[in-house]
Amino acid sequence: DREIKIPRQLGRGPSSFIPVEEILQEGTERAQRQLFIEAFVSTGRVDNVTMVMGLHPEYLASFWKTQYLLLRLDGPLPYHKRHYIAIMAAARHQCSYLVGFHVAEFLKVGGNPEWLQGLHRAPQKLRNLNEINKILAHRPWLITKEHIEALLKTGENSWSLAELIQALVLLTHYHSLASFVFGCGINLEPGQEGGPAFQPPSPRSCDSSPASEDGMSSPSGKDAMQEVEVLMERMKLLQECQLEEEGVTQEEMETRFELEKTESLLVAPTVDIAEPALPPNVLCFVEEPEFGYKDFTRKGEQAPPTFRAQDYTWEDHGYSLINRLYPDMGQLLDEKFQVVYNLTYNTIAMHSGVDTTMLRRAIWNYIHCVFGIRYDDYDYGEVNQLLERSLKVYIKTVACYPEKATKRMYTHFWRHFKHSEKVHVNLLLLEARMQAALLYALRAITRYMT
Repeated sequence: DREIKIPRQLGRGPSSFIPVEEILQEGTERAQRQLFIEAFVSTGRVDNVTMVMGLHPEYLASFWKTQYLLLRLDGPLPYHKRHYIAIMAAARHQCSYLVGFHVAEFLKVGGNPEWLQGLHRAPQKLRNLNEINKILAHRPWLITKEHIEALLKTGENSWSLAELIQALVLLTHYHSLASFVFGCGINLEPGQEGGPAFQPPSPRSCDSSPASEDGMSSPSGKDAMQEVEVLMERMKLLQECQLEEEGVTQEEMETRFELEKTESLLVAPTVDIAEPALPPNVLCFVEEPEFGYKDFTRKGEQAPPTFRAQDYTWEDHGYSLINRLYPDMGQLLDEKFQVVYNLTYNTIAMHSGVDTTMLRRAIWNYIHCVFGIRYDDYDYGEVNQLLERSLKVYIKTVACYPEKATKRMYTHFWRHFKHSEKVHVNLLLLEARMQAALLYALRAITRYMT
């Protein structure tokens, strides 16, 4: 069995947060090599996103199938428009990595280069997507059936329902993928504008546990170990309490959610990082760049009503609507949500044989909470018990304004965990965020249709 060497640029490696040895060392299992080989054969290279996602081969396989259907297989939208929509979505988060990638793909499938001068040069029908792109990216709870109606009923530029569903899946897919790119510090590919040309590797520190990088005032290993033990202890206590506790009242559950939601408003990147100057090749696809995530409630403002998860669930409502209008896609999305939600190696940092269900659920539900979605049967007290503040700051930043994520934020949470565990958090982020936005959009379509 001849080894296929996975070509890798010299120098920076796929991620500026994760040492390249870690990606390659954890990434040499067979399943992964097989996936990388397929990637290489189909596209001639293994891109950085694939390299990092490859730390979780089972997820990568599911992600690929979805993205392949979205971009390459038959569907209502022509190929060049799909790439253009991907560009529009990624540009909302200033994600040069994805914009550059899809600009190249857009030209490859025969897209009109003039459209790349900016949104104002694209056909009106695509420009009409701008509003919903903007809202889905930053404040999905504002989507109404009127937005849907406006797109479906605009005369010669109107969208069909099937086209619109594909566009919505594309938009949410690329908004969320931008979160992954920033959350994992994915580097530009060699040869991408602003990406490194081939350069000799920089000397790296040999010790690659997250805590040791950046020479930042990293706490002693003992403190980080302590954090792991505290988390383990809390999980154990919560499990015991659940066995003893005679149901908490509905009111109490609701209060705990509202508390968490309000508290999530205070969780913001500690430093308001100076807005990076937008590269012109990204800015030209963005109208109203100042429109961003805004917490639901500022003092004295009317909050949007909480989205009660059981009123419109993915399992009962979203899934069947997508499956009806975009066959196979509902199935693949469902599988991808399931894979990431259930993904576990039963390890936490240096402990094995751990049931991590509770921790994964806390992360997922916290992300949905940040987007205003509440589960009636979930005790949001668990979120506070299990997610330390630095992890909440990271989650909220990567989910809501990923362009502000920094290496420092990445390094600061779960300081004793493996990089692959932090990548797992990013996969949960990507999928929970995508599902939240889709639920708001699909609910609006359902309201329009009824």
